[in-house]
Order: sequence, then C-alpha cells, then structure tokens
Amino acid sequence: MSFHPNDVARRGRVAALTLLMGFGLLLGRFFVVQVVQFSEFSRRSERNRLSEVPLPAPRGIVYDRNGQIIAENVPGYSVSMLVPSEDSLRATLRRLAETVPLTRQDEERAIRRYRAARGRPAVIFTDAPFELVSILEEHRARFPGFIVQASPKRWYPDSTAISAFIGYTGEIGEAQLESPRYEGYRPGDVIGRAGLESQYEAQLRGREGSRFVEVDALGRVVRDAGVRAELAPIAGPPLRTNIDMELQRFIANAFGDSLLGAAVVMDPRTGAVLALHSAPGYDPNRFTGGIPPSYYAALNTDPRRPLYNKAIQGAYDPGSTWKLATAIVALENNMVRPDERMAVSCNGGYTFGTRRWRCWKKDGHGPVNLREAIAGSCDTYFYQLGLRVGLSRLVAGGRRMLFAERTGIDLPYEQASIFPSMPVEEYYNRRFGPRGWTNAVTLNLSIGQGENAQTVINMARFYTALANNGLSVRPSIVDRPADTTRLFTLSPADMQLLVDAMADVVSTRGTAGSAAIANATFAGKTGTAQNAQDPNRDHAWFVGFVPADEPRIVVSVLIEFGLSGGNAARLASKIAAAYLKLPVRTADEGGN
Repeated sequence: MSFHPNDVARRGRVAALTLLMGFGLLLGRFFVVQVVQFSEFSRRSERNRLSEVPLPAPRGIVYDRNGQIIAENVPGYSVSMLVPSEDSLRATLRRLAETVPLTRQDEERAIRRYRAARGRPAVIFTDAPFELVSILEEHRARFPGFIVQASPKRWYPDSTAISAFIGYTGEIGEAQLESPRYEGYRPGDVIGRAGLESQYEAQLRGREGSRFVEVDALGRVVRDAGVRAELAPIAGPPLRTNIDMELQRFIANAFGDSLLGAAVVMDPRTGAVLALHSAPGYDPNRFTGGIPPSYYAALNTDPRRPLYNKAIQGAYDPGSTWKLATAIVALENNMVRPDERMAVSCNGGYTFGTRRWRCWKKDGHGPVNLREAIAGSCDTYFYQLGLRVGLSRLVAGGRRMLFAERTGIDLPYEQASIFPSMPVEEYYNRRFGPRGWTNAVTLNLSIGQGENAQTVINMARFYTALANNGLSVRPSIVDRPADTTRLFTLSPADMQLLVDAMADVVSTRGTAGSAAIANATFAGKTGTAQNAQDPNRDHAWFVGFVPADEPRIVVSVLIEFGLSGGNAARLASKIAAAYLKLPVRTADEGGN
C-alpha cells in the first residue's frame, strides 16, 4: 500500500505540531511548578522536613491587692514524641515503660492526644520531674523521636490557704474540647479547672508559640531548628485581685487543722472580697501536671469535704443571723414599734397550739423590746413577731432581700441558697402535701430555721445592706464596677435601731460579749444552726460589720459543729481586729 507524497507531508506536519504542543505543555507546566507554585512547594518541602512543636505560654501571674503573688509559674519539663503512626507510638511507649515509670493510664492518655492532633508531637508527660528527664536523656539513642523541652508550670506559694478561691489548673478534658468556650484548644493544653483559674481562663491564658525541629524520613529528630521570634510564646496578662493575702493567711491559720467551715470578708462600700476561705482546703500544687490518683481519692473520700467550697456552695440554716430579716419585714410594714414588748414575755419558751417552742435561754429573757430581743437573740419574741408578720410577708420579704438567689460572685459553681417560693401555699403543699403543714412553719422561718439554707457569701451580701442603709453590693474578687441592689427601705431611726441592737450583741448585753474589739464598735449577730448530720453538734454563725458607724468590712463566719454563735463571733472578732490592726477584748462567753 502506497501513500501519496502529500499525505506523508501532512502527517509529518501533524506529528511535528503534536510534538511542539506537547513540548509547550511540558514547558508551561514546568514554568508553573518552578516559578508560579515555587513558594507553595517550598512550604510543603519545609513542612515535610520540619516538624512543629508547640511551646506552651506561661499563664498570667495572679496578684493580691498589694502586689503579693498568689499564683505564678515555675520551670518545668514536658516530654513529647514525633511518630509516623499510632502503631509506632504504641511500640515506643512499650519500650519506654521498660526505662521510666509509665502507667497504663499514661499510655492511653498519650494515644488519645495523638489521635486528636495527628501531625503534632504526641505529649507523653506534661510535667516531667527532672529525674525522669535525666533518664530519657541518658537513653536518647533508643528514643530518637523524643522532644524534651522547658514548660512553665503553675505554682501557688500559699497552697491550701488560697485553694477556695484560686482553684487549680489541669489538662483539658475531652468534654471541654467539645465546648465552644474552648474553641482553638488542643489535647495536652492546660486550662483552669476551678476558682479564679477557671473564671478568668480567657485572660490568664497566654498565646502559644512554636518550635521547629528537623526530622528525617522516619520522623526522627535530626536537629533543632530553633524558635522563630514571631512564634515565641506570649505570657498571659497579670490578674490583680481584691484579696488581702495577709488577711487571707491569718484566717487560714485561725481555722488551722481543727476548725471546719468558711469565712468571707468584704468591703461593704465596693463589694471587694478581701478574703475567702473554706476549711479544710487542699493543695492546688498537687493538681499541676495531673493529680496523683491516691491524693484525689483521699480528697473525695474525706468526710470533711476539702474539695467542697463551703463559702459559696455550702447551704446552712442561717439561724438567728436571719432574725434581722424578720425585723426588717416587720418594720417596713409598720407591724412593730421599737419600744413594744410582745404579749407573752419570754420565760424560756412559747406555747403555740399544743407544742412548746423553746427559747435558747432556758430561764428566759423576760419582757423585751426589739432592740433587746436582737441583742439577746430572744426566740420567744421572734416567734410572736413572725406570727404577726405572717408567712406570706416573711417569704416575700426574704425573696426581695435575695435569700433565694446567687450573689453573682466571680467564681464558678456558686450554689443558690434555699428559700421558699411564692405563693407560699403552693410551695408548702408541694413540700409537705395538702394539709400536711401548719403555721408552725412560720415560727421556724422567723428564727432562721426550716426551709431556709444560706451560703456564707450570701449572708455577707445581706449584711452589706445592713451596713449601707439597705443597699447590698455584689461581691467581687477581681475589681469590677460596683453592682448595688436595694434590699429594703427603712427610716433613719429604724435603721439606727438595728445597728444599735447589733452593736449590743457584741457587748456585755448581748450574745457575743467575748467578741468585742478595742477602739471600734463591732455590730453583728450570732446564730446557731441546726445540724441534720448530728443534732447534738449545731453549726455556729456570726455575721457583722465594723466600725458600726462607718463600716469598712463585713465579716461572715460559719463554723461547722461550732455549737454556739459565740464561738463564731470570737473568730470573726479576731479576723476583724487583724484587718483593722486592733486588739481583741476578753469577756465572758455569749450565747445563741
């Protein structure tokens, strides 16, 4: 078969054109790859050669109001490992367990971190002791993918004395990683888990930096590529609090290892929390880098409840400290005259229906007016006053004075106090069933018992209103604008009557004569709260303010199993005197 010369020439031209076009395409692709996409491929090559190691940022330092350090950072070590696969990680962890202490829990945690952040080094230890680091360095040839680096860790110089408000830090959990609050966080990151550390996490957290290491094809570290200035970690900003550490330490020492309960000290003018303590405390330093299981188990099984913040979470019958609320409701509704004495004088109790309701003073107070009843904490007087006011008014007034609310203190996990709701008939019907209750609930409520349980912080908030002519102020550990709420409105004469009565409490005429302070008038109220756990060991309350004429601080103290309010008053007096730098008088012990 033969071809025409023209066909051969045409086919030659087509072939030449095809080759030319192919060459042009190759040349164009070469230009794109070598010129246009050069930067991108360079970056890919760099990423294949260099591996990023995150550098944790130091958390912001926490200070007290005078510049003393509450929480700081000290040098620590973290250990991570570059691996090409999960199987490689598991194999290395098995070898590692032959050299250093490595629990099954440690292995599982490292694997979870790797799965959640593939391509990043798997974190093995977030807070490795120097001894462990030394062992790893000795065996580095066996573990070429290991990266040991300095990592700041949290340290609390005052330890248990501050645990109630500072909280602690720990590794972020799986639940937190799913929360919008922690968007951008990764496994192995350290977060605040309680207290101020949690409340102000966004502020205290710094900005993570990056370190680059050169790796070979097997992921083994060849050399350190250094820290780029623009990727150096940035420490979190400092956090300044209202806490007075000198006062905080005094309170912690005053409670010691024997007393259980809580104390709060506030500035009634601003709401600044000067001290907040819950006893017993715990050591937040033990939580850094992962809490030892034995220590955590001991905390959870301790019947004294060290992990329970009794200042903001514990709800206790307020006892006689609540009698001021009963008096306020009566005065607001013009249902009692200051000089008026009740129909039944106190002879040690009050008979209502078929039951005898006792007064704490067995031989009675005799005929007393409102001021005398507050000073002597006469239950018989307040039984009758409560019946006169009526249950609905008592509950409505208590709710208006925020006894059913949280204070809004800037700490997580604050619990609301327990108090009846409105309408009262529906509340008590739900609680006891229709016709399952009587007006006896009024007698209980009038003296701070029954369906009434308050936190130590909420009682402090209420007494700021007694110190401020009816205006309460929201407690705040970190400075923020004062938030005031009017709880009640009394005439100047009635307001002065209550202040004078509370001043009488802390005198030889009252139940806290042993709590008097030299050169300053302490105004407050004792309380003895029933204890459901042990009816023979009542809880002890005292809440008050000093100086009475120009209050600088409110002190709220609850001693579990403290027996009588006089015991709490003496502790409160020591706290107030320490802050004011005044001596405490000695006098006879008071009562309820």
